Amino acid sequence: IKFDKKLYAILIRKGFTKPGLTFFTPNEFALQIGFWDYDKGKKLKAHIHVENLRTVERTQELIYVLCGKVKVFLYDEEEKFLKSIIIKEGDTLFHASGGHGYEIIEDGTRVIEIKNGPFLSVEKDKRVINTE
Repeated sequence: IKFDKKLYAILIRKGFTKPGLTFFTPNEFALQIGFWDYDKGKKLKAHIHVENLRTVERTQELIYVLCGKVKVFLYDEEEKFLKSIIIKEGDTLFHASGGHGYEIIEDGTRVIEIKNGPFLSVEKDKRVINTE
């Protein structure tokens, strides 16, 4: 999801498919989001991820909706509201930049959240956006 040519979020809907390996994120992002679509028998080479010092300047976050529905509010770096979208079971949303807020709109909604760390503290890692 882009505004003024800047990437704020990547939405991967439940039904997405493309044969082979697809990466949604550019190499320089702190989180690398990929999708596999292989047939039975495909073997991927065993490997170890070697240690490399990386400098990460921004927390990037991915949410995957196990069940239910979430309304997502997207904001730019100046806290200006950009857009809201509804994501539901099986959808994945990756926050690349800007700000975001959530509203759970269905009882029993369950979400997995993944973000890069280490987590320092709420005070050091977040700036609350005044939405009132």
